[in-house]
Amino acid sequence: MMMKPHHREHHHRHRRGPFGGGGRGGRQRRGNVRAAVLSLLAERPMHGYEIIQEIARRTGGVWSPSPGSVYPTLQMLADEGLVSALEEGGKKLFTVTEHGRAEHPAPPWRDIEFQLDPVDGELRTAVHLLGAAMEQISHAGTPEQKTRTVELYNELRRKLYAILAEE
Repeated sequence: MMMKPHHREHHHRHRRGPFGGGGRGGRQRRGNVRAAVLSLLAERPMHGYEIIQEIARRTGGVWSPSPGSVYPTLQMLADEGLVSALEEGGKKLFTVTEHGRAEHPAPPWRDIEFQLDPVDGELRTAVHLLGAAMEQISHAGTPEQKTRTVELYNELRRKLYAILAEE
C-alpha cells in the first residue's frame, strides 16, 4: 500500500506510541526527572519504583520515566546531598534532606499539563477504557461475544484509518 507523504510521516510517528514519543509517554529532560523526584520526595519518602508510578499517575500516563532515568537521578541527588537512602527490606527508601527541600523546584507535571491538547487527554482516556473493555471480554466473554468483539474491533480499526486518510 502506497501512502501519501504526510500519511507516511503520521504513520511513522504513531508506530512509536499512540501519543507521540515512546510507548511509555513523552520524553522529558533530565532536569524534569530531577524536579519530579525532589517534588515527590518533599511530600514523603518513596522507593524508586513508587516514584516512577507516581509520576505516571500525576501526568495521566503521559510521562512514565524509565528506571534508567530515575535511578541514576536518585544516585546523583544522593551524591549532591539532596536525598538520602535507607536500605529497607532489600530496597532503598529515599528521603529528601533539608538541603534538598531548599532546592525543591516546582513540580514538572504542571508544565506537562499545559503542553497537552485536551483532546489528547480525551483520546487517551477513551483508549484506556476501550482496552479495559477488551480485557474484560477476553477474560469473561463467551465465544460468541469474543467473535462479535473481534468483528467490531476490526470495523473500528478500518474506520479509524479512514479518518486518518481524510484530507
